[in-house]
Amino acid sequence: MLDQARIATTSPAETLAALSAALGRWDGIEALGVASFGPVDLDPASPTHGFITSTTKPGWRDADVLGPLTRGLAVPAAFDTDVAGAALAEMRWGAGRGLADFAYVTVGTGVGVGLVVNGRPTRGFLHGELGHVRVPRLPGDDWPGACPFHGACVEGLASGTALGARLGARSVDALTADDPVWDGVVHALAQLCHVIVCAAAPRRIAIGGGVVERQPHLLPRIGASLVESIAGYMPIPDPGNYVCAPALGPQAGPLGPVAMALGLLGADEDDGA
Repeated sequence: MLDQARIATTSPAETLAALSAALGRWDGIEALGVASFGPVDLDPASPTHGFITSTTKPGWRDADVLGPLTRGLAVPAAFDTDVAGAALAEMRWGAGRGLADFAYVTVGTGVGVGLVVNGRPTRGFLHGELGHVRVPRLPGDDWPGACPFHGACVEGLASGTALGARLGARSVDALTADDPVWDGVVHALAQLCHVIVCAAAPRRIAIGGGVVERQPHLLPRIGASLVESIAGYMPIPDPGNYVCAPALGPQAGPLGPVAMALGLLGADEDDGA
């Protein structure tokens, strides 16, 4: 990492102008990676390729992200979701190194999944949105959830936003590791991992993001709950470490677009950035 600029996400016009200015200060750019929050349009043939679509972030729906950042740069550019970028960074330098099938889960203000199969992020008519799957509820828990689209999907149950809505005046940081609220979070995230395993069988799942980083007791519980949920039907590789922390920590996200750009240049894992 040669340099890094941190810019607040405000309005599209203000934020993208500041990002473009930062790019203008960096000489010798050979390729550009853009890893954005989403959902986003990833179809190169689409007239809205590089646009954000149905996001809940105010003001950003239908915003063109890729266009303003590539304008004036005669270099190849890669565009993907922030979680797919983080997954690729972990596969190049971190917990997924040497693996062709890997999942990166972030649990922060939302829940996102970067799923890589046979070395490439999954694609269909859109990228996957596994944070919004509806999963079996923890018995006795009938809280309606906080997702404005799906109520009690994984994001609506386990994200930082959901925790804030559920706790009200209570602070997440004041919760002890044995607080019952974590039971629902562990259950929802383990069920998400169950879906990921049954759908794509990645060789490892790394879970990061602010909620899990600040509550390290969650990871072993999620891993154990996943193994119990799979119930021996599929052979989980190295079950005690299958669900792990991202080796790059909070730098997985920033390094994601670097990994994407290096991929455009055909750089191997030992090349610098």
